Amino acid sequence: MRAMVLDKPHEALHAVDRPTPAPGPGQVLLNVSACGVCRTDLHVVDGELPDPRLPIVPGHEIVGRVAALGDGVDNFTIDQRVGIPWLGFSCGTCDYCTSGRENLCPDARYTGYQIDGGYADHAVADARYCFALPDAYSDVEAAPLLCAGLIGHRSYRMAGAGKRLGIYGFGAAAHIVCQVALFENREIYAFTRPGDTDAEDFARSLGAVWAGPSDAPAPEPLHAAIIFAPVGPLVPAALRAVMPGGTVVCAGIHMSDIPSFPYRILWEERTIKSVANLTRRDAEEFLALAPRVPVRTHTVPYPLDRANTALDDLREGRLQGAAVLVP
Repeated sequence: MRAMVLDKPHEALHAVDRPTPAPGPGQVLLNVSACGVCRTDLHVVDGELPDPRLPIVPGHEIVGRVAALGDGVDNFTIDQRVGIPWLGFSCGTCDYCTSGRENLCPDARYTGYQIDGGYADHAVADARYCFALPDAYSDVEAAPLLCAGLIGHRSYRMAGAGKRLGIYGFGAAAHIVCQVALFENREIYAFTRPGDTDAEDFARSLGAVWAGPSDAPAPEPLHAAIIFAPVGPLVPAALRAVMPGGTVVCAGIHMSDIPSFPYRILWEERTIKSVANLTRRDAEEFLALAPRVPVRTHTVPYPLDRANTALDDLREGRLQGAAVLVP
């Protein structure tokens, strides 16, 4: 099989030919038809996440069709379309797993981080952590649902039910959350990288009632804010924007250091939360919700061998929506 491989953080991916893997007991082998390019992939490649398994094939927004089934797999059939997300394994027995919080399992393993992912034309995954995908989406359209959608959905639910929602960083996850929020009759206030008028226009085109730079004050007191940009100074900015009792959700797996801030902007029962990974229940709920909205993903396809270009475009903020690799 053909794959784009990371040998060492801070280096470019390189193309390799490998034998196509055979699925073991409980696993599925997919012919990969699309794989989204996520900011978490960028954190792995740029060395911002510790101890990846190296060499590693990145990618955890994988769409493909079942090519082979391992022993004991009875929830999928040959040629069925399947999605593989970030969570690739959890122990099932720890306190977190048995209380519905498998996203916090200390023995969890993650696709494209400890398990080879979807920057390839084949991928193997534990069938228990894979999902059938809604028919309403093409392969390329479905790919961003598997992380931008799932993590966005978890972050959105953690933000609570207030009407005015601020979103800091308007990329792949934000453009999906925006659509769900409008479906639920909420108002979106989009805070973008200063000077990025394209992102502001993109947010307005999706229905944001306001869009402006992240260093601008909110035009209205917000009930909650979600921070997708990995920028620590946005935390005190968001705290200043939310009203008493409001919530700030830090949605990324990595963020630069948060600067000190005065207690008065946290006071009055404001809350800061972080989001860690996802659960299979998140996937079931969101994949049922997305076609009802309906969520429409905005994608930019790249050939597999241009994975480094896609990562560079994401790193430099040149994308509106989500990059997707197509083997």
